[in-house]
Amino acid sequence: MEQQIFYAIGLMSGTSLDGLDICYTKFTRKESIWNFEILKCATLPYSSELENSLRNAIHISSEELLKLNSDYGFYLGEQVSEFISKHNIHDLDLIASHGHTIFHQPQKFFTLQIGDGRAIKSKTNKTVIYDFRSQDVILGGNGAPLVPVGDELLFSGFDACLNLGGFSNISLKRDGERIAFDICPVNILLNDFALQLGKKYDENGDLAKAGMIDEKLLDELNQLSFYSENHPKSLGIEWINDNILPLVQNQKVEDLLATFTEHSAVQIVKILNEYHVRSVLITGGGAYNNYLIEKIKAKTKTEIHIPEKEIIEYKEALIFAFMGVLRLLDLNNVLSSATGSSRDHSSGLIC
Repeated sequence: MEQQIFYAIGLMSGTSLDGLDICYTKFTRKESIWNFEILKCATLPYSSELENSLRNAIHISSEELLKLNSDYGFYLGEQVSEFISKHNIHDLDLIASHGHTIFHQPQKFFTLQIGDGRAIKSKTNKTVIYDFRSQDVILGGNGAPLVPVGDELLFSGFDACLNLGGFSNISLKRDGERIAFDICPVNILLNDFALQLGKKYDENGDLAKAGMIDEKLLDELNQLSFYSENHPKSLGIEWINDNILPLVQNQKVEDLLATFTEHSAVQIVKILNEYHVRSVLITGGGAYNNYLIEKIKAKTKTEIHIPEKEIIEYKEALIFAFMGVLRLLDLNNVLSSATGSSRDHSSGLIC
């Protein structure tokens, strides 16, 4: 089989609302072996107006949400069009867009990532693949996590891949199958608490380090039923609103940061130790939280790998680009062993 080459752009917007990640990647395939090279990447911070719109979208009317879906799609199209022009990109097979998650209730058979792919196409005139999660939910899955297909085919040199984004999620091999699931909230809460102190995030975990752990709150958090549930399982903002926020009373913000950082470390290490993970690749914004990483290292013998900046920050956008390539080839890009759906499948709307 001759080597095949594909060029793709992945767009990712996470629950922590750090901004829009754009990753332009070259993928090569020879027989069943895939390799990648990140060619260009960027994170575009959201304006305060757009950030607030996305943050509060869960509360707006259906009419306003439909408008935001289109508006955000046009925004994505404009941003990626400028990115293509700026970097003089000519080789491009597709744009794969994750969109921004507003609702995620797989138990009710729905999930919503806004950013209409047709609006992206109207601004770029390129093949666009989007809405990667809905099909899996319809097939009885969690619609998450989706990146394990990339972990399996692009990052198989590690026992596990751990992403520290809005939520932490892990992907690993178990009895010959790739399993994956959300572990606990991380930046979705830490960033929100930091905002209360006028910071966009807790740099290096310094604010948490200055706080005191609230042992009573920590115990209540660790007792939440989600942590004793079997995989596959996933978390969303609704779970935060129903289970976490009622526990937060009048604690000092630094103490909340300290407590939730400890909570994240406890839950993450619990999984690393339970599954006897020998080596783990850690990506996502939380990889820069030195205080959290130190806490994880102190509680486990698992070998911790922090990769180069491009992989830390753009692994998810990279893998959505890869999922787009797999979808274009009509190859499975969602693993039922990770999401709990009825079968592996090729997901994403193409326009």
